[in-house]
Amino acid sequence: MKIVFTDSGTVFSAADIDVAAYLAPFGEVTFYEDNDPALTAQRIKDADAVLCNKTVLGKAEIDAAPNLRYIGLFATGYNNIDTVYARGKGIDVCNAGEYSTMAVAQHTFALMLELADKVGKYNAFVQEGGWKRSRFFSIFEYPTCELYGKTLGIVGYGSIGRAVANIALAFGMRVLVYTRTPKEDARVTFTDLPTLLAKSDFVSCHTPLTPDTAGMFDSNAFATMKKGACFINTSRGGVVEEDALARAVQSGYLSGAAVDVVVREPMAEDCALCGVENILITPHVAWAPLETRLRLLDIVCSNLRAWIEGDPRNVVN
Repeated sequence: MKIVFTDSGTVFSAADIDVAAYLAPFGEVTFYEDNDPALTAQRIKDADAVLCNKTVLGKAEIDAAPNLRYIGLFATGYNNIDTVYARGKGIDVCNAGEYSTMAVAQHTFALMLELADKVGKYNAFVQEGGWKRSRFFSIFEYPTCELYGKTLGIVGYGSIGRAVANIALAFGMRVLVYTRTPKEDARVTFTDLPTLLAKSDFVSCHTPLTPDTAGMFDSNAFATMKKGACFINTSRGGVVEEDALARAVQSGYLSGAAVDVVVREPMAEDCALCGVENILITPHVAWAPLETRLRLLDIVCSNLRAWIEGDPRNVVN
């Protein structure tokens, strides 16, 4: 079987995981570290199976690969694949669900704790000699706050949202949840979005990017939030109107924000969030601890093995 991995560099580096060793038993594997959209059709034209992360596989790319029968995603989301057209061509599309739940929840709280405790700012202050010059043993250069007793609003209550709630409850926070899919959890309070925004000290987004959620955090949403609150996004950049978030923080209405994702990735030169005081940005790494990526690789290999054996799993089309 001929397998093409179109964008391996978006998931692994040769220095940390030997992906070739994992995939070799399945067939002849061709690796491309970084996908070039203009070359996708040419690169996959002889493939029986394609493995990818963010590579766009639409009608043109699928039609260019007449032998293609399987698309395996190194991701949970599959908006980059024309799944309907693939199904019409007899191609199974299989994703990897919930591999990064704990990693993303952990990173969400890393961002929240940085907003609350200012560890990075205080470390920079000390490293630059500020403490040595101080007359006092404690420094109050940057305001901090306790998470205990604060209200966290979680928008989206899938596996990651629930994991974030577990951590918040351990910190003694009150948890409000807005979700379009009814859930049961007596430990949290389910409410509508305006109420959640108005009452939360921290708002954390965990929704997929869909036509309904695109741009849902706009100027109206940020104006509805409690003055002095903080906004966190580890879901998809497209759920946020970046100009609106930048203005909300620059004006002082929100005391801070932290995002792991932006609308355009890698970040555009003119990204409105970059360089804004009190906005923390990490480069889409919440999902990426080594353990998490090994778990992802195991899921993708299991999906491919099951498909070869005639029992496909995690099929999204």
